[in-house]
Amino acid sequence: MQERTSEATHIDAVDIMRIMEAIPHRYPFLLIDRMVDVELGESAVGVKNVSVNEPFFQGHFPARPVMPGVLIVEAMAQTAATLVVLTLGKAFEGKLVYFMTIENAKFRRPVGPGDQLRIHVEKERQRGNVWKFKGMAHVDGVSVAEATFGAMIMD
Repeated sequence: MQERTSEATHIDAVDIMRIMEAIPHRYPFLLIDRMVDVELGESAVGVKNVSVNEPFFQGHFPARPVMPGVLIVEAMAQTAATLVVLTLGKAFEGKLVYFMTIENAKFRRPVGPGDQLRIHVEKERQRGNVWKFKGMAHVDGVSVAEATFGAMIMD
């Protein structure tokens, strides 16, 4: 369910069903569970509840489960891709959003089972079908990762 406030550019919350309408990712590669505080065309917060049942924990690392940093960046990209589709409208649902660049990625602390990632993405610029975002991931208000990335929406 998607809840809107009185302002046409703000969405309070976007549930998993709406996310799956917007982007084609599915288990085990759908890495966001919900979005909140969406400002269409500008920014959003993705939420990922990290569970011990995540398939990547079997091999990364069994004795000390750590969410791979590249998957945190992927969660940033999925949050941004959903924001793009919500901004552009139903005609863009299910279209692919491809990474073009990943810059200045930094990983500050491990993310593991029981953590809740809050993924803040903010549009830096947009030209045609190319978008550039700044992403920051937090657990309990503490920065765990950040990156700047570019993406292109395609048929």
